Amino acid sequence: MAGTDLNIEYIAQLARIELTQDEKDELGQQLKAVIDYMDQLGRVDVTGVEPTSHPFPMDNVTRADEPGVSLTNEEALRNAPSSSNGLFIVPRIVE
Repeated sequence: MAGTDLNIEYIAQLARIELTQDEKDELGQQLKAVIDYMDQLGRVDVTGVEPTSHPFPMDNVTRADEPGVSLTNEEALRNAPSSSNGLFIVPRIVE
């Protein structure tokens, strides 16, 4: 691992998960293996290789964007756990 220190406790805090010490040790080994593999891939000589987003040519197959019958605001909110003033109320996720 090219000088990378993994702070498993910080990563767990970001993911909002609690880990036992055994789980932290195991996760640390797994993340180190992933980072080591990424380092290995970074050393591959790709001179002359054209960048691609997919190994096979692909077209984005989508349906035509045609207006159709939509739900009314009341229908859309009918099964919402919480709503107010015609809007969905959701838990705050940004701290």
